[in-house]
Amino acid sequence: MSRQVAFITGSSRGIGLAAAIELAKAGFDIALNARKDGPELQQAANTIEALGVKTYRAAFDVSKIGTHDDILDNIERALGPITTLVNNAGVGVINRGDPLDVGEESYDRCLDINAKAVFFLTQAMAKRWVSRDRNADLNYSIINVTSSNAVAVAVPRSEYCASKAAAAMISKTFAARLGPEGIPVFDVQPGLIATEMTQAVIASYQKRAEEGLCLYPRVGQPEELGTVIASLATNKIPYTTGQTISVDGGMLVPRF
Repeated sequence: MSRQVAFITGSSRGIGLAAAIELAKAGFDIALNARKDGPELQQAANTIEALGVKTYRAAFDVSKIGTHDDILDNIERALGPITTLVNNAGVGVINRGDPLDVGEESYDRCLDINAKAVFFLTQAMAKRWVSRDRNADLNYSIINVTSSNAVAVAVPRSEYCASKAAAAMISKTFAARLGPEGIPVFDVQPGLIATEMTQAVIASYQKRAEEGLCLYPRVGQPEELGTVIASLATNKIPYTTGQTISVDGGMLVPRF
């Protein structure tokens, strides 16, 4: 019997691991990813396997575009055909500061991982789906985790904002291409979320949320993103594609 199989990039911790846990609870076998194999990725696999599903550790750098097809082959040999791709892997800026001081290294790093990798991994997965018979009893989807900074400027992280805006448009582009195939593509935009990436500034985020930046006066948790991603992957929001899901406690609601 065919099963749902999710491949989640950047899933050894944070939002990616939370998504893996929720999808495992829904019965998905899970391909986990980190740049390198090691204790953190192994612990993530142990956590997922304890939920009664199979895992595969796909340790590779998502920005290495030429490796994508081989990685997808390895996952599918281990777990079966992939039905869900969650593009979650991402990086922040090398240094926060004035856009006038941004260097090419930080810009390229953000764009390569946060946007280019999303485009080409989505492309590789989509090519497989459109060229093969798909199981009508299973749900197929692509879920891209971008950021509220796809639309809201953060001056000290300008290159990050640019990369996430690109990823948001990539989501819409592939939604338009894959809609006739019946494959939804979503753009999940987290707001202020307590993760390892935001650890250094989360106290200031919490203060700003309490002072009214968010409609909910708190920061969000990775588990909340995991629930949203699992809901999309299990077709809990049917007849929907190309949409932005803002998981931001109402931060981007226009107010006067």
